[in-house]
Amino acid sequence: MTAVESAGTSATPPATLAQKLVARAAGVGHVTPGNIVMCKVDLAMSHDSSGPRRVAPLLRELGATVWDPSRFVVVTDHFVPAADPDAEAIVQFTRDWVREAGIPNLIDSQGICHVVLPERGHVLPGRFIVGGDSHSPTGGAFGAYMFGIGATEMAGVLATGEIWLRVPQTLRIDWHGALGPGVCAKDIMLFLCAQLGLGGGRYEAVEFTGSAITALPMQERMTLTNMCAELGAQTGLIAPDATTLAWLADAGVDPATLAAIDIAGWRSDAGAPVLATHRYDAAALAPHVAAPHSPANSAPVAQAAGQPIDIAYLGACTGAKLEDLRMAARVLRGRRIAPGMALRVAPASVRDQQQAAREGTLGALLDAGAELLPNACNACAGYGASRFPAGSRAIASTARNFAGRMGDADSAVWLASPMTVAATALTGQITDPRQFLA
Repeated sequence: MTAVESAGTSATPPATLAQKLVARAAGVGHVTPGNIVMCKVDLAMSHDSSGPRRVAPLLRELGATVWDPSRFVVVTDHFVPAADPDAEAIVQFTRDWVREAGIPNLIDSQGICHVVLPERGHVLPGRFIVGGDSHSPTGGAFGAYMFGIGATEMAGVLATGEIWLRVPQTLRIDWHGALGPGVCAKDIMLFLCAQLGLGGGRYEAVEFTGSAITALPMQERMTLTNMCAELGAQTGLIAPDATTLAWLADAGVDPATLAAIDIAGWRSDAGAPVLATHRYDAAALAPHVAAPHSPANSAPVAQAAGQPIDIAYLGACTGAKLEDLRMAARVLRGRRIAPGMALRVAPASVRDQQQAAREGTLGALLDAGAELLPNACNACAGYGASRFPAGSRAIASTARNFAGRMGDADSAVWLASPMTVAATALTGQITDPRQFLA
């Protein structure tokens, strides 16, 4: 079968979406959770931190070359723009090695890998993809099986085009009803981090279902699967639907390719075995905030309200996509940030920033007093001049707030949705965004 054909037939046992995706990659009709299978990789992705500088020496030691250069995408997003000579050397090595290896897909200084990969049409339903970054489960929002691996495993993939996998159990998380005003995907994930704990996914596949999930736009779905890494899951999955295909069409995916995707085949069967099912009422969810220094320190915003903050940060693959910027703009439009506050905005991709500028979203942020940062990982990955200094108190739309990750170990970072970050920027203290959305 091809990467976009349906998997499973009426003759096979009921299977979860994860089982179907792994079975296709393994070239078999059905797989059983717990079994070990060898899977063919449709696509591999690395960035300037995890990629060439780490895998090139391993490939050289093996005497191997990239099995299929057209199936390897390299993104520069961690060390750009270069803040010092060491960073410049890493970025230049990345560019030189990609050219020498004959790899046609270098996405250079265009945004964060988890955002630019799908926006360039590389992530399609049914594909089996590995990424050199822990937040690679982002691709599961499109009904692809995508997960993060280390440099040694990546070298093996690049040399052979294959990787072994233990077939995962599926943890199903169902959200019924509709999210209320001021509540979004980031709040869902912060709630789940508190409910399930970091590692709550037990290194399995997490599948999101329910009416609240299908109502989400694609980039909100990407936030859900991205932060499955915080739950300890190998991947996060959402069954593809018409919203998926429409987003991919807008991203420029060839119409013939989209027409060949049988989205009805890429969903869990009724009666498929799951590890557990958790059901939640979306209407009952409040905005959430995670206190330093863990996403698991999450609680409704009322419990953190009033905490003084001096930096509000809209950034990262989790919190600065176009949809994230739009949500922040709803809170900020026509208002100014509090005196003494710094509002820093690092749009997740050049394309998202350009669209935000065209539609007035970016203007609303800048008019409110935002400082525009490069389209890169920036403080989220602890790189560059935007790191938080000692003694600072920040609220960020990023995925993690571990001590020292985003700056000095003596800084304190709260996590929240783009709307809560924006509301806090207006008041100088952690604030429920719903009061600005009447």
